[in-house]
Amino acid sequence: MGLLDALMGNASDVDSHEVAEELAPVMADNEQVVHAYKMVRDLYVFTNKRLIFIDKQGLTGKKIDYLSVPYKAITSFNVQTAGRFDTDCELSIWMSGKSDPLKVEIAAKLASDVQKTLANCLFS
Repeated sequence: MGLLDALMGNASDVDSHEVAEELAPVMADNEQVVHAYKMVRDLYVFTNKRLIFIDKQGLTGKKIDYLSVPYKAITSFNVQTAGRFDTDCELSIWMSGKSDPLKVEIAAKLASDVQKTLANCLFS
């Protein structure tokens, strides 16, 4: 990912093996990384059991917020694609017990891939 992509907020595919090594201390037994996407410093990780949103905060990125969403809690999702001059899409995920969806921005170039990965994880 180039500097221009990072400044514009574009996401990129990340090596699943590298992410699995980094997350090994917090992953469940028999949990495997299926796909991972990086958006500047944030990471969206699809495992065979859950979706993990990793938000690195602060100047140094040492403060990290992990949001774990089990697939069985997801009731529906929506991807709003980008317009002609927009580089980002919005992913909305509705979870059981929550009235408002969780919303995150994803790069327009990865919208189809993220939708497919989420659908495969939910319906497999």
